[in-house]
Amino acid sequence: MARKEDLIVGLDIGTTKICAIVAERREERVDIVGIGTHPSRGLRKGVVVDIDATVTSIKHAVEEAELMADCEITSVYAGIAGGHIRAFNSHGVVAVKDDEVSENDVKRVIDAAKAVAIPMDREVIHVIPQDFIIDDQDGIREPLGMSGVRLEAKIHIVTAAVTSAQNIVKCANKAGLNVIDIVLEPLASSEAVLAHDERDLGVCLIDIGGGTTDIAVFADGSIKHTSVLGLGGYHVSNDIAVGLRTPFEEAERIKKRFGVAAARYLGSDDVISVPSVGGRRPREVSRKILCEIIEPRMEEIFCLARGEIAKAGLEERIPSGVVLTGGCSALEGAPELAEEIFEAPVRLGTPMHIGGLQDVVRSPMYATGVGLVLFGESRGRVQSRFRIRDGSIFRRVKQRMREWFYGEFD
Repeated sequence: MARKEDLIVGLDIGTTKICAIVAERREERVDIVGIGTHPSRGLRKGVVVDIDATVTSIKHAVEEAELMADCEITSVYAGIAGGHIRAFNSHGVVAVKDDEVSENDVKRVIDAAKAVAIPMDREVIHVIPQDFIIDDQDGIREPLGMSGVRLEAKIHIVTAAVTSAQNIVKCANKAGLNVIDIVLEPLASSEAVLAHDERDLGVCLIDIGGGTTDIAVFADGSIKHTSVLGLGGYHVSNDIAVGLRTPFEEAERIKKRFGVAAARYLGSDDVISVPSVGGRRPREVSRKILCEIIEPRMEEIFCLARGEIAKAGLEERIPSGVVLTGGCSALEGAPELAEEIFEAPVRLGTPMHIGGLQDVVRSPMYATGVGLVLFGESRGRVQSRFRIRDGSIFRRVKQRMREWFYGEFD
């Protein structure tokens, strides 16, 4: 059994499934040693709507992962998504003390960039430095030790609704877990599926989950934009259930087995058996009809995603194209349809940069879970912001923000 301090656990609390990924730290890599999944019953569009049902699903997923990894799970990195997520870029400027940039100067300039008004019902989840400017010299990724008199920082701030974040933490606590950190899901997925050269050149990540579609744009090695759409694979399955008059669970099964993102990518027009509701006899339906139900919803998701990128003014900043990930992106023909809409190269993103059970998790549906593990590994040597056992996460964060605010204006 691996030592507890060598284990990292990612908990992807999704709309359609709860996924727990257990990884073990090695000298040069992270090995996946356990996976647990269970249908999610208590979320809608990425937001908890039934705590008890969510807790039960989390427990089942964690127990399955514990059994496979032969370990006891006590702490996790939890993912967060949903239409309540808001993100924006900010900018700060400070004078450099002693003509050389120190750690304190970097901290001060990031604090200056964070000095923006945030509503009381919202919580800061991430503050991500994009790049630094020293005396009008831009594009600096690591300013420590450089000479200069003026330091500027560009940062990306991600906020979430306080209640939504609290409910995720509460569900994990009720399942007997501490939450080390809450991580934005597209940020986690990017850790697992994007290559370094894509981040440098410019790429858009589109994570099509069950209840939401998460968008993240990277350029020059840093994140430039994040947003969340309230559409996902659940809506595709619901369209099939309504259009073919079949139970939702059957619609989900039919989508995964026979679904194609657009009818023009259909290889053969087979006939499929569709169970009916109310005990009626199954019906025979052309596979083309199924694809004609799926296509409008997939087109809507991609068109809305392209609109978000255009609204952010980043269409010209993604020469690497688009990387699709998330469970619904595995739908046959999805990359081809996305290429038509985005007019850019598109590839399917599966987890990379891992060892161990890599063949088991080599699917877009595990991108967020694996990404949470990699996020935890990259920040494992740093003091975590969210420690549930030390008291209320949100009370401590607000207290820290209050101390900083009054310290700035005393």
